[in-house]
Amino acid sequence: MGFQLVFQVTFLLWLTKTLQVAAQGALPGCLDECGNVTIPYPFGINPGCYFNDRYAVDCRNGTPFIAGINLEVQEISLSGTVQVRSPVVSSCPGVEIRRFVDLGNSPFNFSESSNRFIAVGCNNLVVMTDLNHSAIAGCVSICDDEHRALNFSFSGINYCQTTIPPNLKFFNATSQKLYGKSDSSCTFAFLADKQWFNLSDPLPDKAMKYVPAVLNWALYNTTKTEILGVRIRNNTGAFCSETYDNSSETSIVRCFCKRGFQGNPYLTGGCADINECANAILNDCNRAGCINTEGYYICYNDDTIIDGINSKFQRKMIIIGVGTGVGVLFLLIGSWWLYKVVKKRNNMKRKEKFFKRNGGLLLQEKLSSTDGGVDQKMKLFDSKDLEKATDHYNENRILGRGGQGTVYKGMLSDGRIVAVKKSKMMDEEKVEQFINEVVILSQINHRNIVKVLGCCLETEFPLLVYEFISNGTLFQHIHDQNEEFPLSWEMRLRIAIEVAGALSYLHSASSIPIYHRDIKSTNILLDDKYRAKVADFGTSRSIAIDQTHVTTVVQGTFGYLDPEYFQSSQFTEKSDVYSFGVVILELLTGQKPISFTRSQGDRSLTTYFIQSMKENHLLEIIDPQILKEGGKEEIMAVAFLAKRCLNLSGRKRPTMKEVVVELEGVRMSQGGTIGEENYEGVEYNATELVGAWDAASTSTGSYFDSSIPSSLDVQPLLLNKS
Repeated sequence: MGFQLVFQVTFLLWLTKTLQVAAQGALPGCLDECGNVTIPYPFGINPGCYFNDRYAVDCRNGTPFIAGINLEVQEISLSGTVQVRSPVVSSCPGVEIRRFVDLGNSPFNFSESSNRFIAVGCNNLVVMTDLNHSAIAGCVSICDDEHRALNFSFSGINYCQTTIPPNLKFFNATSQKLYGKSDSSCTFAFLADKQWFNLSDPLPDKAMKYVPAVLNWALYNTTKTEILGVRIRNNTGAFCSETYDNSSETSIVRCFCKRGFQGNPYLTGGCADINECANAILNDCNRAGCINTEGYYICYNDDTIIDGINSKFQRKMIIIGVGTGVGVLFLLIGSWWLYKVVKKRNNMKRKEKFFKRNGGLLLQEKLSSTDGGVDQKMKLFDSKDLEKATDHYNENRILGRGGQGTVYKGMLSDGRIVAVKKSKMMDEEKVEQFINEVVILSQINHRNIVKVLGCCLETEFPLLVYEFISNGTLFQHIHDQNEEFPLSWEMRLRIAIEVAGALSYLHSASSIPIYHRDIKSTNILLDDKYRAKVADFGTSRSIAIDQTHVTTVVQGTFGYLDPEYFQSSQFTEKSDVYSFGVVILELLTGQKPISFTRSQGDRSLTTYFIQSMKENHLLEIIDPQILKEGGKEEIMAVAFLAKRCLNLSGRKRPTMKEVVVELEGVRMSQGGTIGEENYEGVEYNATELVGAWDAASTSTGSYFDSSIPSSLDVQPLLLNKS
């Protein structure tokens, strides 16, 4: 009877305390609701009720808005998320409503895991852009039967969706109709909570102006000590974690209630003990008695109770505690020793398993059958050596990230500086193909091609080791020029010749023809003497000597993709020629392959270039520095060569060997004259090019690339100069 009374009193005290905590979602004396939305601290409505101005909530006629970013709030969670109403960007014939979200220096960013970028409409290429109007994500929506048969897994009929980059602070979108698909339909683009946009449901109301989206939040520009000192010094049920964001140079603090507690961890005494004994689901005492303790509970038998807990019960608990402690100590020592033995054995088995799965036995067989043996052709590195070389893959050693993996800078035991590419995945069905290409690449010996030094196959995914190139990418030197040492016309011409020579070697001089399949300025590196090095053979393919093409799923880089390859899925050596032609345009104009700062019809550098030649305005788009240093006839000769490389018909494009000869001729004739009679007869339909490029530029999915270097575009051997 006495125990029941104690239990009832305890339960009532717990219930009272819990209700008090629930009422203290806000600071004492502050409003905790606006309309139907609860506003917990560190957010608040009136001055003095929020942590600082960044967390101020403006209650307008019963509707809450976060004051700093002016977005309507639908729900605030103390777990670190806020659901807001995000604007819809719409585009209809003759009418374009542009709304954007700029979270700026606020403590908020769009949740990468909770949101999706979604576009609704027919036959659209919709691109999400950042503050600089650079593309950061995009997707394609298809409506006609011809493209529906392609079964795009990344998009739906009449809509499409894709993931967003992490730590996103700005949202805007732009769209354009696919070539030949003009209609009067509208396009709607938005960032939305993926739980709200269910693909199995009908499409949302197209007239809506706002959709629910999820923001992440934390306490920025503060310290854990400050929060503990101000709010939760006496909050025994709460704990806080503090991290430092290197990119913004600010401290980030997040607080939580400990296990066995609930409430608001940002308030003094805000986390109250949960009475597990009051709910049979929360304890495992079954039919035994239950006593609640702070953060946990104790199970007991009825015969041990005298005023709650008697001395017999206490002695029993002490004996059990001491015996358990001694047993646990011996168990820990034995477990540690056994763990070390088992771990070492399991590591050896895992390495053997990965080595076989990644084609290690096949690679050994192929390398040992070649002249000179394994050591002279391709070194098989030990995983521990590469871990040591990269300081256990330290974040500070990262040179670049991309869809195929992450590249680290490392130093081998012999002092050599190398680049280690850590792949993200390996399709077991393509292991043999991967091994064949590794063997071929290991035998390539050309001064303008980055050399593969070796690989490691005893990790979950293969590791490739390359020579390290220290002077960045051609893209950086063209588009972010060093004013003290800009790329001269002579250097640009030499770089073009070196890249063309490397591709000519791959196509016709190597033992087995190789197609690079991703030629772009970010995959052309420059060494300390500004010599070009072709890199990143992650998508390359070797072919038999009697083959003329490879048939693959279309993949490539936005702005460099061969329209003929896009339409036929057949990649030929002339597809590399087309991509090289785009690189020549970058060297001539200093402009990016895709730019949203140009008009919609001229966003493609290829169409912009062809149209300028057609209208005799070519010299107006040439880089002014080149016009000062190079002769007009030399520039025109290179421009006409680029035009031939960009011909829609692969058969009419020159081979890379012919490109090398013509570029060498231009260099040798510098200061002389070059006739244009060889170029005037080149046929080229500019209108047809615009349409074909527009079709090719809609290649999306995991290979969507705006040709703007970012964390999504790996620069495998680039020196990190930050």
